[in-house]
Amino acid sequence: MAFQTIAEELKKLVISWANKLENLPSPTIAERRNSQDRSIRQIVGHMVDSASNNTHRVVHLQYQESPVEYPNYATYRNNDKWIAIQNYKEEDWNVLVNHWKFTHLHFIHVIRNVNKEKLDQQWIADTNQLVSLKDMVEDFPRHFKLHIKEIEELINLK
Repeated sequence: MAFQTIAEELKKLVISWANKLENLPSPTIAERRNSQDRSIRQIVGHMVDSASNNTHRVVHLQYQESPVEYPNYATYRNNDKWIAIQNYKEEDWNVLVNHWKFTHLHFIHVIRNVNKEKLDQQWIADTNQLVSLKDMVEDFPRHFKLHIKEIEELINLK
């Protein structure tokens, strides 16, 4: 999939969902839990972390020697430590939603400007697992939509 297409798809989702998220009632964002025991507030925080980490990976992959060593914050459930340490469950909801929105909009900007000559650069994602810059960017919408689906399910939970 072309990066411009990915960028446009993500931008539409981000703009649409930022408005939905802003208007959610406090009990919905704080009390309902997914299968990982995360609230909507924590899922949104995790998505901020994901976009931020992916931004850094995309940048590193364009100037460092391949394969690039860059920490995988999700290994060993470290992403849960990120959620806890940053205390997303207590962060001001409007600040968090805006951070989510603008972090993703910036990531979209970054992927629109990827040097196409660097698409085969690889990141060491895990032991014996290399991921190309191209594959990383192309997989990002899947991860984004997975978490949007989780949020949607929690919103619709009765």
